[in-house]
Amino acid sequence: MNKKLKIWSLIILILLFLLLATILLALLIGEVNFTFPQLINILQKQSGIEYSILTNIRVPRIILGFAVGGALSISGLILQAIYRNPLVEPYTLGISGGAALAVAIGIVFGLNQMLAGLSLPILGMLGATISITFIYTISMRRTHLNINSILLTGVMISFITSSAIMFLLATTTSEKLQSIFFWTMGSLEEPNQILIYLVLLSSVLGLLIFYYYVNQLNALRVGESNAKHLGVNTGGVIKILFIVASVITGISVAAVGVIGFVGLIVPHLLRSLIGNDYRILLISTFLGGGIFLILSDVLARTIISPNELPIGVITGMIGGLIFIIAISKSKKLLKF
Repeated sequence: MNKKLKIWSLIILILLFLLLATILLALLIGEVNFTFPQLINILQKQSGIEYSILTNIRVPRIILGFAVGGALSISGLILQAIYRNPLVEPYTLGISGGAALAVAIGIVFGLNQMLAGLSLPILGMLGATISITFIYTISMRRTHLNINSILLTGVMISFITSSAIMFLLATTTSEKLQSIFFWTMGSLEEPNQILIYLVLLSSVLGLLIFYYYVNQLNALRVGESNAKHLGVNTGGVIKILFIVASVITGISVAAVGVIGFVGLIVPHLLRSLIGNDYRILLISTFLGGGIFLILSDVLARTIISPNELPIGVITGMIGGLIFIIAISKSKKLLKF
């Protein structure tokens, strides 16, 4: 047991070191680059345009990237645990699509101007919850979850919501069309400090709630029926996990747009590296997701500087390539 704790502590320390290194990189690199001594000098002076760039642009993006990356990653991890299917994630399961459609409707009808900018996360949360509730209901057969149909149902929901968003784009005004278009491509450029910290709070609370059910998650590894014999109220636990995953995904999507592959590739890689014990896998996935999205944002900001790429393009390209390479080198990646 002591050996396991030492290994887990080492894993967390490595991930924390990588997170700090990634944050430092994100602070130094951008349209205006800084050296490390310059960064220290700017932080000591706490004045000037360089300090404003750090505090008003780069730090908020880092916080949002960490929160959204962590939220999407643990949501993907939890959904894969529930379905015992390595291809399930918020995007393929239709949760992101439901949240995106709700936000697009909110933009078309001007609801995004209400509640000091908090309307979008509320709509995203509702859209994601409605989407996953619908999928959950459709997939139930005599009180049992039909795992064989869930992925296909989620993909169909994604297609339906994407088509509905395209309909809104085709019928709305040019000003609202531009807002929806840029939002759906994904970006960490969010000026609303309240929304940024709401996303951070929701992702951390989601992680804590998932940890409350960590023993039940480990029991679900052997299957729902076997978990019941171990005394787990699988029906109630699965519903709660579904709701929490939907809420944090909906808030994240509402804040930054649709960002794919984070909830798929990060849980896969970390599960293949450190195993299936959710006591270490949850926190590792959360930290890994934050690192991945912050790095993706750095690339999005710099790869064609001074212009900026949508972060969803970066996560899709990098995540897809990593996934293909990992599958070609290890069959463990598709094993649950």
